[in-house]
Amino acid sequence: MVNYVISKMTQKSAVSVAQWHYQDEYEFYDMTADPEDYQELMNEELRGDSYYQVTQAGMLIGFFVVEKTDRQEVVEVGLGMAPELTGQGNGLEFVRAILKYVSRVKSPQKILFDVAKFNVRAQKLYQKIGFKVVNYHEQETNGGSYPFVLMVKSV
Repeated sequence: MVNYVISKMTQKSAVSVAQWHYQDEYEFYDMTADPEDYQELMNEELRGDSYYQVTQAGMLIGFFVVEKTDRQEVVEVGLGMAPELTGQGNGLEFVRAILKYVSRVKSPQKILFDVAKFNVRAQKLYQKIGFKVVNYHEQETNGGSYPFVLMVKSV
């Protein structure tokens, strides 16, 4: 069992996350790729109580954001793992820890993930832990419109 510590995101962690750079097509997830997301991340007031950091042995290994939806019992979660830790089998425990925390703190009935369609690696991971594809749609982000996959899990 991995010992993750989850807490409200600090400004120091926000600055670190903003500097993360992913390789190849995953550059899509660089915070600087979307000025709106970057601004929200960097501004403590805009982050509010929605952004969380995930640390292990005092090191920042990831973050997540919990967003309300139009239904009180449903939340959407967005997440990111430090680039040097991705693609190495770390995702399963990382996502499980986040889901456990969100379930305990927010008490939703359903959790949504909205995943870029090209990110098959994330989709497979989410399906492995019980998420189902709900629909495919276009989403405005990173200065354009991109195909996304909406996934849901009842908790």
